[in-house]
Amino acid sequence: MKNTMRKGAALVLFSGGQDSTTCLAWALSHFERVETLGFDYGQKHAVELECRALVREKIRALNPIWAERLGEDHLLDMSLLGQISDCSLTKDKAIAFEKCGVPNTFVPARNLLFFTFASALAYRRGIETLVGGMCETDYSGYADCRDNTLKSLQVSLSLGLDAPMTIETPLMWLTKEATWELAYDLGGNALVDLIREDTHTCYLGDREHFHEWGYGCGKCPACVLRAKGWESYLQSK
Repeated sequence: MKNTMRKGAALVLFSGGQDSTTCLAWALSHFERVETLGFDYGQKHAVELECRALVREKIRALNPIWAERLGEDHLLDMSLLGQISDCSLTKDKAIAFEKCGVPNTFVPARNLLFFTFASALAYRRGIETLVGGMCETDYSGYADCRDNTLKSLQVSLSLGLDAPMTIETPLMWLTKEATWELAYDLGGNALVDLIREDTHTCYLGDREHFHEWGYGCGKCPACVLRAKGWESYLQSK
């Protein structure tokens, strides 16, 4: 993860959650200029969008080099995705597991669309690297989070734009414990505390209940993964 400095800019898919915030810190440590992109797709936990500005402000204050490199933020209206996604993140239904073992929080083609729109924006802004927090080590089984899916998409985007477009996924082979560890390596306890206190991952949008690992209901798949990772992270210290 501690690669040498890279030239050029990166566009980070930034939701305001733990994983994308860690990826933002990673990008700020590796690229000369970093911009962020969020998506409003009618998600019930839209409180994550409210966290984005504060997290950007605080992460800028953690490191003067990061402050110099952090560029513009973009937010795209993807409400059409919410209209066609029959899942518990966009419809009024309880979170449950489907027969295939994947929770109904899966938004079909979400990451495929996110990266496609991100590539269009990046192309116009002279950016050749897209950064996302997808992971297939500790995850809910989403097909569009898999490494092979994103490698294939990277090829398609580059061909379709007739320009190089690289998809970076720093968390792809990390456990949630290792994701916490990466955050510590990048920004110390200050970044870890920022992630605990200011990011949002809970699918139910719970900002009332605070746990050692952060805000959330403590029961949805996102909270369970985050909590287990935090516990393992503390035990490793």
